[in-house]
Amino acid sequence: MTRPVALDNVRHQDLRVAFRYGTEFGDSANQVLIFPTEFEAAQREFPILFREEPSEGLQAVVLTGLDRDENLFFDGERWTSRYVPALQQRGPFSIGIPGDGADPDEGPTVHVDLDDPRVGTAEGELLFLPQGGASRYLEHVSRVLGRIHAGLGAATPVYAIFQELGLLEANAIEVTLHDEQRYRIDGFQMLSGERLEALDMAGVERLHRANLLGLAHFAASSLGNISALIERRNTAR
Repeated sequence: MTRPVALDNVRHQDLRVAFRYGTEFGDSANQVLIFPTEFEAAQREFPILFREEPSEGLQAVVLTGLDRDENLFFDGERWTSRYVPALQQRGPFSIGIPGDGADPDEGPTVHVDLDDPRVGTAEGELLFLPQGGASRYLEHVSRVLGRIHAGLGAATPVYAIFQELGLLEANAIEVTLHDEQRYRIDGFQMLSGERLEALDMAGVERLHRANLLGLAHFAASSLGNISALIERRNTAR
């Protein structure tokens, strides 16, 4: 049971939070949820795939390994990739959205899970400066949460346009490693570069007007990282 509370620069003046990753925090998963606001950074490292969830609808994930609990970009203590997905970067922090009846000018707030083992550790980073302002760590967390918040709002309409234009296709990933071990990863959709290039002018114009042409190219080009992922697995064995 988590215990998230809104951060307060008076009550939490001396609160420290350790900036660390770990299997217990979900860093060993072979798929990590991402948002459109991350596509540009994520496509440099990971394949971006799409999966349909019964309750959440279409979501984007990065593939980080071939086995269920295998993240080839995590060495047990830290991510070795140049980019870490925002949901893992955020640590024990989350976004608090004002409820009904709240001040209309009140925006999202930063919450922290006081039960998280990274919270309250002596070696952690202070969240607030002595004079009450946010520390560099808290500023970083706020930027990450902002990326998540914006991505949550953008995801559904962005993916709906990709679907409406027929850019997504179901396609299994079939892998044979150096030791002849074989994998078949299915249940995903991919943004097809061929379909993107074959779009008529109306489709291209729709993507352009919605500022999604770049995102579509990022998702399509990210599939080239599948071969790099296979090479990481071959090297690790």
